[in-house]
Amino acid sequence: MEQILRPIYQERASQESTLGVILVEKREKVSPITDTFDSILLIITKENETSVYTKHYTYLDKKAAMHIVTEKQLKKWLLLGTNRKIVDWLFHGRIIYDRNEFMQKLKTELKDYPFYGRKIKMGMEFAKLIRRYQEGKVFFEGKNYLDAYHHIVESLHHLARLAVLENGLPPEVTVWTQVKQMEPAIYKLYEELVMSDEPLEKRLELLFLASEFLIHSRTKDGARHIREVMEQKQRWTIQELHEQEELRNYSSNLEVFIEYLIDKDLISVESVNTKSEGIFHRYYYVEN
Repeated sequence: MEQILRPIYQERASQESTLGVILVEKREKVSPITDTFDSILLIITKENETSVYTKHYTYLDKKAAMHIVTEKQLKKWLLLGTNRKIVDWLFHGRIIYDRNEFMQKLKTELKDYPFYGRKIKMGMEFAKLIRRYQEGKVFFEGKNYLDAYHHIVESLHHLARLAVLENGLPPEVTVWTQVKQMEPAIYKLYEELVMSDEPLEKRLELLFLASEFLIHSRTKDGARHIREVMEQKQRWTIQELHEQEELRNYSSNLEVFIEYLIDKDLISVESVNTKSEGIFHRYYYVEN
């Protein structure tokens, strides 16, 4: 297979900006990890006209995909954890071209330094967890059990990914396999929710009670990143928080996360007079 694809990646490898090439071959008959393709060529470049460039090929009775990704884009995915299959490709793919051992060093870094971007990833996962959990609870209290079920399943996925990060590993696509070994209590909750014979209302009720404790026990760790960022200034407006380079990655979850942390006394609010009597600006700060 590599011999057939060689002309494709050799053309790229000859270019000075190419840092490395990884070949990923599907491991199952139907492989979502490779987007159902038989082979993936992941080519990392120093720079390119577009941050991600993709081409598809057919050979014999098989199909292959080539992804040319800039180093900057790759590092962003790894930092934020927004492209989980990339981690799988880097771990399980085979290096077939490596300029100055770039790919080997990257793979070693991921294995030996699993805390790469750990705090921001934990913060983002926790913010997503809080939003999903709160929305699920509102649906549950309104007796909209199917909608509540959807949101609590999503919140458990975020809780699972958070638990993997706590253990110093990047969450992979098979996150529940990881969680079953690392945090069996969370795995048990998920199993009971999706497999129990109990009525849905009862399953949800028990799950919300159990999740409350699991979320509460992780709040300080989940808030560590945003609090460290906020300690850089005396006080912040909400717009300044949205525009801060790292916090903008929290996206639409930022405000609900801040309000949750205010409720938990981890972020404080300062009211400042406006020109209108009885109306105040809200500023946010972290007490030293």
